[in-house]
Amino acid sequence: MLKKMFLMGLMFIFLLGGCSGGMSQEDSKMSSEGDMNSASDMENVSEDIGFSEDEKQVADAGEKSKAEGQASQEIDESAAQRMVIFNAEMDIRVDNFEKARNALEQKAKAYNGYIVQSNSNRYDGEQQSGTMTFRIPQEHFNAFLNDAEGLSVQVNNRHVSGQDVTEEYVDLESRLKSKKAVEARLLDFMKQAQKTEDLLKISSDLADVQEQIEQIAGRKKFLENQTALSTVTITLQENEVPVPKIDNDKLNTWQKIKKQFADNINFLLAAGSGIVVFLIGNLPILLIVGGIIAVIIFYIRRKAGTRQNSNIDSNS
Repeated sequence: MLKKMFLMGLMFIFLLGGCSGGMSQEDSKMSSEGDMNSASDMENVSEDIGFSEDEKQVADAGEKSKAEGQASQEIDESAAQRMVIFNAEMDIRVDNFEKARNALEQKAKAYNGYIVQSNSNRYDGEQQSGTMTFRIPQEHFNAFLNDAEGLSVQVNNRHVSGQDVTEEYVDLESRLKSKKAVEARLLDFMKQAQKTEDLLKISSDLADVQEQIEQIAGRKKFLENQTALSTVTITLQENEVPVPKIDNDKLNTWQKIKKQFADNINFLLAAGSGIVVFLIGNLPILLIVGGIIAVIIFYIRRKAGTRQNSNIDSNS
């Protein structure tokens, strides 16, 4: 009995071992197939990740466009650093000359500019016109022109010009640097000079170089000022002739009548007073003159009477 049970146990163990062996072979086979599939999938993924020819062209184009953009940005920055002298002339018509002039002055002040010249004229005692010249920072140049146009009812003329002085400015900087180097060498030579003749010659050359340095520096400063501030000249013309208002003070007829009457009375009184003063003041002279005239008249009448009597006697 025990022998049968032992044999049955051995057979059961053998069967379990065979089943486990078959399963392990199948698992290893499946594992190897999975590894192959995984490798194949990895290859497919790598192929999917790889760039096609079109994608490479697109990428190259993007890099080229980026490079061109950087180059364009550098050109824009270079253009922004150029030194240009801007000038503008405008001829505008406005409704009210005084208001437009005050508004332009306020705008220039708001932009940190200033007025250089201003003049005005009045035609027929009513219509006004004038010219104003401003210096405006270059960054506000276009804004100021637009503001001036906004104040007008009509723009008769607008002329804007620019002068590029970048090359001249760069040349001045180079010349200034060179002249300063010469000045430094001449100063060193002056320190080392021992003869009076050499010292005088170096001093003369140094004075010439320093004069040239001042001229170059002055021109350089002038260009900096001209490029930093733009010149704007605006001519203003009043669009309509202002109509004068009715002045009620000038229509006081009764007041004018009384004034005229009083003036005439005063004139008569003054004339009468003058006559009285003349007669009384000159009475002595008038008496003498009157007496003389009376004697003359008496003599003339007497002589005329004598002649008349003589004629009567002769006729009788």
